[in-house]
Amino acid sequence: MNYLKNAQESLSKRAIQREINADIRKMAKRVAKAAPKPDEKKTILSFNASTRITGLSLNAAFAMLTGWSLRMQGAQVIHSVCQRGMPRCVLGTNREDVFQHPPCQKCLTQSSVIYDHSKVSKIDFYPGEDLAKRLQDTNLATLLHLRYEDMPLGDLCLPSMRWILRRHHLQDDEPTRILYRYFILSAFKVAMQFEWLVIKESPMAVMVFNGMMFPEATARWVARQQRVPVYTHEVGMRPLSAFFTAGDATAYPVDIPDEFQLSPWQDQQLDDYLSQRFKGDFSMAGIQFWPEMTALDHNLVEKMRAFRQVVPIFTNVIFDTSQPHANVIFQDMFTWLDKVLKVIKSHPETLFVIRAHPDESRPGKASQESVADWVEERDVRTLPNVVFVGPDEYFSSYEMIQRAKFVMMYNSTIGMEASIMGAPVLCAGKARFTQLDTVFFPGSQREYMEVLEQFLAADEVQAPKEHRLNARRFLYYQLYRTSLPFDDFLEPDGVLPGYVRLKAFEPQDLLPEHSDTFKVITHGLLQGKDFILP
Repeated sequence: MNYLKNAQESLSKRAIQREINADIRKMAKRVAKAAPKPDEKKTILSFNASTRITGLSLNAAFAMLTGWSLRMQGAQVIHSVCQRGMPRCVLGTNREDVFQHPPCQKCLTQSSVIYDHSKVSKIDFYPGEDLAKRLQDTNLATLLHLRYEDMPLGDLCLPSMRWILRRHHLQDDEPTRILYRYFILSAFKVAMQFEWLVIKESPMAVMVFNGMMFPEATARWVARQQRVPVYTHEVGMRPLSAFFTAGDATAYPVDIPDEFQLSPWQDQQLDDYLSQRFKGDFSMAGIQFWPEMTALDHNLVEKMRAFRQVVPIFTNVIFDTSQPHANVIFQDMFTWLDKVLKVIKSHPETLFVIRAHPDESRPGKASQESVADWVEERDVRTLPNVVFVGPDEYFSSYEMIQRAKFVMMYNSTIGMEASIMGAPVLCAGKARFTQLDTVFFPGSQREYMEVLEQFLAADEVQAPKEHRLNARRFLYYQLYRTSLPFDDFLEPDGVLPGYVRLKAFEPQDLLPEHSDTFKVITHGLLQGKDFILP
């Protein structure tokens, strides 16, 4: 019976996918028919090889719709599309078998749908025998910082290696070295062909996904060498929204004017949002992190009462693409945890509650270098003043924050939320919200450890009122000014989390005069303005 049910579900999903692709082809044809003759002086290059293999992911949809909008305005949009040009790609890698070839045919089939009736520049076979020979028998230390023809290929590929292997510290074994060599060779092939495209087309700008995965990171590096502006995009804070920037999308740089303050109406709008978020009712990139949120466990509450004070410690996912931006005080999150562990052992009067990030155990994306592993390796569970909360334990962090003397965190969003709740927050990693005065963020390891000891010794720790006000300002700006909504054009596909389908709309709806989102994106890509909603 289960076999029959699974077969029926599979057939249903394939039928839905065919319907979604048919809708894309129909709209692509309509856009091509409605768009004016392209102006080659307004050329935009678009590249997002790491957004999907099959289906229409959010970031693939953002690039596709943006390309259609620009074409409706007379711009020439050229999509750089992989055509079996990389020996290995990020999403097509099987970390359990690094010799397995990417599923290129599935990707090519979906590309033919997404880029139907669009101008495409193919990334296909490019010789790289000299580099391949040089890569033979290279050790991990060499690969990490390998340069070839003055390209920092090792550095460009490192975030992808960490992401696909789900770890920060790479293991020096043969499968890791083989995969790193494949990535470096693939990045070189992208660089050679994308450089030719940039020189040939002299674009006004280049638009890439994320900017951290090696294909897009390489394209961005090449474009910047040619002094072409590069813009990156990622999912925004709200459902079906995008974040575009001239900087690093994974760092979420936001320039909030000093004079920007929340009006009473905006305060209420933010409060309405927070009332749902504090219940765990929110998603990002189509992923619902909290399937449920429960009250604190009775035993934990009782244990809290046995200590002088309670300090929660919130961690992050070590391979997340935000981590290279976060590591400015400590070498990495585990270095921070090791330092903190020494403090924990010297303060038996304090209960430390270490909480793993809920995304650390996401099916299909589970971390291979986790906080749970760190806890086991360091025998943290044996300490009487530590409680470890795993990533699949869904009790309310917000209730724990209310009981805390102060909050410790690396760079996750919970730090901003704790500040909004009025809690003192000691931050160890650069976060998107530390660009404003929202948390205690020391400038060095020594200063951090001194502040930590001061907080633990103090009778009470108070957060400046500016922390709460600035955290509210930042969150509102991120939600309603920099998260560009695409919900007029997209809806969840009902098949895969984070994947979407087109809504019904007219090609003219993609024009800036009919869409604030595309007005902002157009001004950003063609005029270099900030990607900020009015």
